[in-house]
Amino acid sequence: FIYTTAKKDYARKLLEVLDPRKKLIRCCLSQSDCVCSQGCYWKDLTRLGRDLAKTVALDHTMQGFPAQAANWIPVPPWSGDPQDEELLRLIPVLGRLGQA
Repeated sequence: FIYTTAKKDYARKLLEVLDPRKKLIRCCLSQSDCVCSQGCYWKDLTRLGRDLAKTVALDHTMQGFPAQAANWIPVPPWSGDPQDEELLRLIPVLGRLGQA
């Protein structure tokens, strides 16, 4: 899943870059799927319809998940650098979580 506070058009463009063949990402939630409180959008992981005990969220800001802070794994913001391998560094951690 991709869950972004960005508008749907931006999310679609992001998916074209991340998964041009539409084989990796099953679902994309965008701003319209977020909760808006006092002008701020945050992601509600319950909208994924998954067991939150088995759900993690990777994001550069915890503000996106105030109700599910325990599910959050911080990552640095992506600046567009094609040499950025931060997500690759998380593969072992995510693999261990998947086996737990």
